[in-house]
Amino acid sequence: MNILLFLIPISLVMIGAAALLFAWAVKHGQFEDLDTPALDILRDDPADAPAHAAAAADETSGDAG
Repeated sequence: MNILLFLIPISLVMIGAAALLFAWAVKHGQFEDLDTPALDILRDDPADAPAHAAAAADETSGDAG
């Protein structure tokens, strides 16, 4: 029974921390666009590729001989 005097305040602090982190994430726009990042991997458009990926592709497509 004495353990409840320890666990209940700990759980309330953890719930409060989770609520604050969730509020921070919502305020900073972390949940604005959930679909586009998942679909970016499926796109085959080289115009959207990062610069380092384009440079690596140029190195591998060069003449070997």
